[in-house]
Amino acid sequence: MSVLIDVGTVLKGTVCDLYSNLVTRPTGAAVRTAIERQVVEIGSPVVTTIDFSQVNLLDFSCADEIVAKLLLRYTSDDAPPGYLTFRGIHEGHIDPIETVLERHGLALVSWHEGEAELFGYVDDDERDHWLAVREHGPVRLEDVARVLARDVAESHACLDRLTRRRLVMARDDGYAIPGSVRGVT
Repeated sequence: MSVLIDVGTVLKGTVCDLYSNLVTRPTGAAVRTAIERQVVEIGSPVVTTIDFSQVNLLDFSCADEIVAKLLLRYTSDDAPPGYLTFRGIHEGHIDPIETVLERHGLALVSWHEGEAELFGYVDDDERDHWLAVREHGPVRLEDVARVLARDVAESHACLDRLTRRRLVMARDDGYAIPGSVRGVT
């Protein structure tokens, strides 16, 4: 099951009907809390997509409160099941989001015009493997290793790290980018 949560709608319902800017830490914390509440009420979706399309301005404190803290929750030892992706991130959102991702050593998958993009902190090996999964997925481990001319054990270790960071989905028959395959459990 996939779920879309519109941050603009959450903001209007939580803080103010006429407001489309995410500024101040208390505003970000209120929006994140409302998002977390929605996820709990919905159950355990496979992929939860956080949509920033209706947000004009996002400052660093709100990027930290919403993006970083949600990602930290999804990559913690007691993380909820499923994957977290983003969409609607525009040029004005990138600097605050990249800054908080780097500060926390995090990365995220964002969808833009039907294509997944990777933002944040990943090493070159992780980025190469993520791109191979995006270009060829759903794809088997052996095929990723072949495409990248790597040892299967080396690719397995890298894809395992990406799976723990929830940047790729492990499936019975291989790997996919979260949000790219419907009905995956």
